[in-house]
Amino acid sequence: MERRHFLSVLGSGAAMAGLAACGGSSGDGSSDAGGGSGGGGGGDVDGGLITIIVNDPSNPYWKTEGDVAAAKAEELGYTTTVGAHKGDANTENTLVDTAISNQSVALIMDPANADGSIGTIQKADQAGIPVFLINAEINETGIAKAQLVSNNAQGAALGAQEWVERMGEEGTYVELFGLPSDNNAQTRSNGFTTTISQYPDLEKVGEEVADWDRTKGHDKAQSLLQAHPDINGLISGNDEMALGAIAAFKEAGALEGIVVGGFDGSPDAVEAIKSGELAYTVLQPVAQFAELVIEMADDLLRNGTEPEQEKQALDCILVTEENVDKMTAPFTYTE
Repeated sequence: MERRHFLSVLGSGAAMAGLAACGGSSGDGSSDAGGGSGGGGGGDVDGGLITIIVNDPSNPYWKTEGDVAAAKAEELGYTTTVGAHKGDANTENTLVDTAISNQSVALIMDPANADGSIGTIQKADQAGIPVFLINAEINETGIAKAQLVSNNAQGAALGAQEWVERMGEEGTYVELFGLPSDNNAQTRSNGFTTTISQYPDLEKVGEEVADWDRTKGHDKAQSLLQAHPDINGLISGNDEMALGAIAAFKEAGALEGIVVGGFDGSPDAVEAIKSGELAYTVLQPVAQFAELVIEMADDLLRNGTEPEQEKQALDCILVTEENVDKMTAPFTYTE
């Protein structure tokens, strides 16, 4: 599917975890990449270092985000360094300090905290490094050149409607909520509630925060099942938590009677759909926007062209057993 089919514009509201070596960078965060003075923005940059900071590459979603962005940047003639903050704003701050000292020409970042990352991004901007955010937003505009995210409200509505139909519009259920410091967690939960609340015979009996993590998803789902052994469904803010819940339900011999829905479109979720354990996932087109953000940065650096809108969202795709074979690569859907 062509990238333009995903893009829609949002309103303006809305280390050191280890630096993994990509291109000309070393594992300790120092770069042997030449060229590139920070200052990105006037069409006079020819190559240089692009620093990419993701959350946690042990999660396939964030690993794909970093890998695809780095590959695209290197294809366009840049060197790259990929770092991981693992949700810690202090680690993120240290990684940005390194990006500044290494004279990065651009910074691509999946922010650790909607509020706590603002000062760090301001620091990079003041150092003359253009910042492009992907996957998660901050509660401020006018600092980053662009904030690219999945259309989480649209995706949540897609997933919740499918989940309601699989539930037969009735029953009791629980929810696994993502990382509270990430605005995406609340947006998805609100989207689930908006859809599900239209069906009075669906009753939510429990909710737990599992921080996007599979192990926590397992443990929290286990506790929820013990407290509510007769539940019919679980709706999850991401695939990792959903897959953890599936493991817990299987251990208890209860999975057959529970509808589980995910969100992300991860490779493991795709396999769980094929096996009949996961009802669906909502694909976030991370592979597309990881490429798109590099193209935006390159356009700014080489041509001085600023993105037309700062906050942009790419629509999600519902993936079920009916179209799962169109998942042709990690987080990639091909018509």
